[in-house]
Amino acid sequence: MIRLPASLERSLCEHFPRIRDREQFAARVLEDSLKQNVARDLDMPEAIGGTLHLFTDGGSRGNPGESAIGCVLEDPARGITLKEHAERIGIETNNVAEYKALIKGLEIALQFHPNRLLCHLDSELIVRQVNGEYKVKMPTLQPLFDEIQARSKEFPDIVFKHIPRSDNHRADALVNKALDEHPRPASSMPRVPGSQGQMFV
Repeated sequence: MIRLPASLERSLCEHFPRIRDREQFAARVLEDSLKQNVARDLDMPEAIGGTLHLFTDGGSRGNPGESAIGCVLEDPARGITLKEHAERIGIETNNVAEYKALIKGLEIALQFHPNRLLCHLDSELIVRQVNGEYKVKMPTLQPLFDEIQARSKEFPDIVFKHIPRSDNHRADALVNKALDEHPRPASSMPRVPGSQGQMFV
């Protein structure tokens, strides 16, 4: 049994003369406190709203080869980074990695409920495809494209913008960090000359 300070006990008695009412109030306070602690322990994001900026990048060493994705979600109004994510995704092409990075980024951004989401990618191909300027001709990209179209509908306003690689350095660094932590054996996947960043429509 928890012993309350005398001043708090007197205040509760004044507000809740009946013992049963005091117990019910204490139970509600305890339940609310437990919920807040659980949310904090699970690192659940707070709802932000407003306009958020998402930077995503995907890379493949070999194309196809060992691949990874990187995502950075920023709140420009407060000048802070809300979330960073880096992940190895196995043997993929550059374009698949770019798509999977965007999908993961949208998944992260949705947790913060932005009113407007600006997505920044350094892959001109992906941006033109998701904006409907290019058709998706590669069968491996179609289901990823479809998933992005479906996820985009969950945002009130979403924009996809192409940016120079130099402006996407943080997401790019996350990709390289994920790949460098577990480098593949040098002989396992020979690099295809001229394949890095090759554009397939």
